[in-house]
Amino acid sequence: MRKARRSILLVAILISLAAVTYKVTDILRRANKEVKANPVKALDYLPESSLHMKEFHRAKIEDGRKVWELFGDEASYFKEQKEALIKKPRFYYFDKKGDVAETTGDEAVLYLNEKELERMELRGSVQVTFQGYVLKSEEANYLPAKDQIVLPNRTTVTGEGIETEGARMEVELQEKKVRLLREVKTKIEPEKLAKKKNNSSPTSQIGG
Repeated sequence: MRKARRSILLVAILISLAAVTYKVTDILRRANKEVKANPVKALDYLPESSLHMKEFHRAKIEDGRKVWELFGDEASYFKEQKEALIKKPRFYYFDKKGDVAETTGDEAVLYLNEKELERMELRGSVQVTFQGYVLKSEEANYLPAKDQIVLPNRTTVTGEGIETEGARMEVELQEKKVRLLREVKTKIEPEKLAKKKNNSSPTSQIGG
């Protein structure tokens, strides 16, 4: 009788373990599927004890094309607010032709909705490298819905043969346009600018 009870107990334990293993595997499979479809969703699967991480990295892939990629030295995620704070962010935006706009800063705040990244705010020593130009300011906001980077404060733009500044700047990533608004000042070095025009055919435009 004892042997029979032991056998029955062992079978029950094995069945329970198999059920638990199946459940965990199913959860992991579904989580992995959701993360592949929406990389921001990965943050929701972090346990409370892991809301702070080192070497942060996320990317968005859409129809087989990389849309953006974000790196950071470390990150803190706040589940209730659906926000993430990234230290020393390095953000790369890839247009449909594969051209890259790179943005760096001291920190970035990611605002998330249920599906994906809603907007990102970069602060402190912000630098945007785009189409041969370097934009510098203290703040930049990435708006995914508009494929746009907005620099709401005083911003300077430097390129070969040209230096411009304005009170506000907007970068249209797909259209490759840089728009300066209010109090625009421009310094041009004709020789360098002519040399650049002779050596290349830039597609980006700067407008006031």
